[in-house]
Amino acid sequence: MKKIILIMIVLMVLCGGAWFVWRYENSSKTASGAQSNTSGVPATTPGFNKKQYSLTDPTSIWIIVNKQHPLSPKNYAPSDLVVPSVPLRVPGNESMEVRQVTATALQTMFASAKAQRINLMLASGYRSYSYQVSLYNGYIQTQGQATADTQSARPGYSEHQTGLAADLEPVSRTCEVEQCFAGTPEGKWLVANAYKYGFLIRYSADKVAVTGYEYEPWHVRYIGTALSGEMHQEGIETLEEFFGVSGGPNYAG
Repeated sequence: MKKIILIMIVLMVLCGGAWFVWRYENSSKTASGAQSNTSGVPATTPGFNKKQYSLTDPTSIWIIVNKQHPLSPKNYAPSDLVVPSVPLRVPGNESMEVRQVTATALQTMFASAKAQRINLMLASGYRSYSYQVSLYNGYIQTQGQATADTQSARPGYSEHQTGLAADLEPVSRTCEVEQCFAGTPEGKWLVANAYKYGFLIRYSADKVAVTGYEYEPWHVRYIGTALSGEMHQEGIETLEEFFGVSGGPNYAG
């Protein structure tokens, strides 16, 4: 009987030791894995499909338009332009239109902002190809082409032509389309909340070399909540970096 009890004690000790070794090895692997994940850019959430929408089709909400990637055709015009039910800077002007999907998101975002005493206004939305020609030529005449190219897209290279981009400002028109907008309550609210409604602040202060444009805290781009949420989670600020698409300060060709 004593031998049986002794054998059982030995087995229990051995099993306990084996369990401890297994636990230690697995906890070490977990810690090692967690440490390695902090060394680089966070991985895309498993299951997120980067190919869900086209990056070149002008009707796609993920279309990438920059100095390397113009719209095709160059005179593209969305078929579902509407005037959103939000405060408008220039009622009656074509630039108060956006695509339906953008309008719906803007209306939801503006309503949420207003509930928090943040009053936003649409400063500019859709810009047709012909409107861009007139606008761009005006910038060249007053500022010269080099400066114009840092502040305004050439005709056919503008996100505004997609109907998915919008310039926003306070209803008070404080810092209207100026970089100081970032310091206003409206600008700060937009930084903290735009992604929740499917928008991306397209031209960040530290990404001029990537996007080719100066910091524009007022310029938002609709990309849908799935993508905006993913980019926010990963801490990636530009579409170019997220999708590995070329951008840069110079125009293609």
